[in-house]
Amino acid sequence: MKNSKILILFFMLIISNAIFAQEKLDISTIDKIKEEGLKHSQVMDILFNLTDASGNRLTNSPGYFRAANYAKDKLISMGVSNATLDPWGEFGKGWELEKSYLSITAPYFKAIQNYPKAWCGGTNGLKNAEVIAVVLKDSASLDQYRGNLKGKIIIIDKLEAYKQSFKADATRYTDEELEKLANEVAQPRGQRGAPDTAMMRRFREMRGSGNVLNVLKAMAISEGAVAMLTSSPRFHDGTIFSQGGGGYKATDPENFLDIAIGIEDYNTILRLVKAGKTVKLDADVKTKFYNKDLQGYNVIAEIPGTDPVLKNEIVMIGAHLDSWHTGTGATDNASGSAVMMEVLRILKTIGVNNKRTIRIGLWSGEEQGLLGSKGYVKKTFADPSTMLLLPAHEKFSSYFNIDNGTGKVRGIYLQSNAACKDIFAQWFTPLKDITNGTITISNTGGTDHQSFDGVGLPGFQFIQDPMEYDTRTHHSNMDVYDHVSEDDLKQVATVVATFVFDAAQRDQKLPRNELPKPRPAGPRGY
Repeated sequence: MKNSKILILFFMLIISNAIFAQEKLDISTIDKIKEEGLKHSQVMDILFNLTDASGNRLTNSPGYFRAANYAKDKLISMGVSNATLDPWGEFGKGWELEKSYLSITAPYFKAIQNYPKAWCGGTNGLKNAEVIAVVLKDSASLDQYRGNLKGKIIIIDKLEAYKQSFKADATRYTDEELEKLANEVAQPRGQRGAPDTAMMRRFREMRGSGNVLNVLKAMAISEGAVAMLTSSPRFHDGTIFSQGGGGYKATDPENFLDIAIGIEDYNTILRLVKAGKTVKLDADVKTKFYNKDLQGYNVIAEIPGTDPVLKNEIVMIGAHLDSWHTGTGATDNASGSAVMMEVLRILKTIGVNNKRTIRIGLWSGEEQGLLGSKGYVKKTFADPSTMLLLPAHEKFSSYFNIDNGTGKVRGIYLQSNAACKDIFAQWFTPLKDITNGTITISNTGGTDHQSFDGVGLPGFQFIQDPMEYDTRTHHSNMDVYDHVSEDDLKQVATVVATFVFDAAQRDQKLPRNELPKPRPAGPRGY
């Protein structure tokens, strides 16, 4: 009898703990979020204004400020509070491409689709220049070209072989791939990868052949060459990927004109030169630098909390607003920015009574190393180089990020935060009709949630269908409005709005990983 009572008490304790662990979900409000987000969405109108209406959004460019001011004004019109362009620190010079024309004029005429790289100078008017092929091995190999670069357009003597692909550009995660993600094993915190941004990849490349390329560019400037042409096997079928052509800090000199062209045109020109044909190009490139205000600016706004105690705690959502200049940054990352603005519109429209304050951050300088979000985190929550915590650090609940293109949400990365697994599983339950709700313990990098995770704050990125992000749109001239899926963005906004609402209403802040150790800044600040 005594053992039976103990057994009953044991099972009662288990049941009590299970009940205690249950999330208190407001299903009625979640249903309203789904109704508004899926049937009355304005996400594509927001996207249009961030892309077609604003142009490209290279940080500190006129296009960036057109989009940032639109976002601020739109948030104000939604009834969101404290919308502002918030300075986070010095970024550097803005840059804009004002004109770009390139064509073969000899041995025949052919127009060339081209995209000069950001922060490069121009041609100072129309130039007709002969093409010279340069073998790029090491610094010594460049001696044979000294004195021969004046007035020339340089092409590197390396044919970029094009290989046909029989795979679809756009894909979605299979059930097997999602199951593999769900079964990932947690990595030790100290072994997590560093942020993998476009600028950091470029610096890694420069440690190889890029160092010799810099020597060549210095020679080209000193001798008065006109420009150089670059390409890659990735630049095919009319898709061209063009990023930064060099430094953008206030003291950085103007970079030598580096023009990205498609692999097909690149190989045509190089084959002709190597065959002994005289190849001439017309080039007319005009660029403009902006250096009156070197500060970087994020767009910050919020819906104040209503609970007397919890209103001082923060749930954040965010996406990077900046882009490269080749397209209009639709999937990278106007789609994420439009989604986060739509999240606040949904919540304001249905009249949620959020306990915690819900804050949005649309970041600049992400493409150069997560600079905007890192600057905001450093001045608001903690400096990762010292790990000295500011008061707001303790009041922070969670950060949710979107930055993997237009694909629908299929789940979420835990960033090794195992304590959130059961919480998120319950949050996904009322969303099972629109998402798999896959939860993986693994980490993902290369975007702004890392700025929060890097100082011990719960920061999360959602798992999204790849679509054609890596194969076609990421940093390319194809990253435009037409490559965005409307139904997917409606789903993404609905899922994010639900997670944000759940985080704002729960009794406790989300669990945290242990605080990381101080990490002194590396080269270029990261």
